Amino acid sequence: MLALYRFISGWPLRLLHGVGALLGWLTWLASPTYRRRFIEHARLAGYRFAQVRPAVAHAGRMVLETARLWFGPPVPMQWDGADVADAAYAAGKGVVFLTPHLGCFEITAQGLAARYRAAHGPITVLYRPARQPALARVVESARQREGLETAPTTLAGVRQMIKALRAGHAVGLLPDQVPPEGLGLWSPFFGRDAYTMTLAARLAQQTGATPVLVWGERLPAGRGFCLHFRALAEPLAADLPSAVAQINREMERLIRECPRQYLWGYGRYKKPRAEL
Repeated sequence: MLALYRFISGWPLRLLHGVGALLGWLTWLASPTYRRRFIEHARLAGYRFAQVRPAVAHAGRMVLETARLWFGPPVPMQWDGADVADAAYAAGKGVVFLTPHLGCFEITAQGLAARYRAAHGPITVLYRPARQPALARVVESARQREGLETAPTTLAGVRQMIKALRAGHAVGLLPDQVPPEGLGLWSPFFGRDAYTMTLAARLAQQTGATPVLVWGERLPAGRGFCLHFRALAEPLAADLPSAVAQINREMERLIRECPRQYLWGYGRYKKPRAEL
């Protein structure tokens, strides 16, 4: 698998996105379960399929572009609202970057590491180790880069992230990712209760770090990506359930910026797994 990733990593981004779009539609046609979940989740958010149809192709683009981002040459990046991140770093208490399953979330960590590592140290990103040994080796190899550290979804990983924030560094995570049982709360997401991680809120509350919203837009014709930064609409709530619900609302706000690039087929409303 590693050899395959390295092989396609040299392809032009435009070609990867073209083949990826085809892959996205083949997956759509092959899986009735995926189609039902995609359409139902979009409907909950108030969208007809025609409004989010491009998201089918974008899901496939996400899969193939990963090889380029992990092993290929750098890709063009634009920045929108980076002053929000600059101000958060300047506060000196660490930054919690929050990204939904929107656009290219792999590029956000890479972009932040490249831009801020010299002045503010590395960014530590939360990840769930792959269960397949071959894929786990690929991910481990790919994410060994300057300015980027990884923390597994374990107690040791949480401690690693807290330590980074207390040192004034940044952490990044996807708060709309369903956590294991016991590590989340049921909270509304597009009008339906979804099991939602508490970690994002707890990291900010316990360390005083500044939460910042960020997502990576996939630009057309393989022209690269644009990182969009947003501040919270209101200061993070003090009590945990309110803060979790608030973060869900902020994720909704980001998704509504570009619903055509959200992973509507992600199992957001699934029951949490029992083991960590």
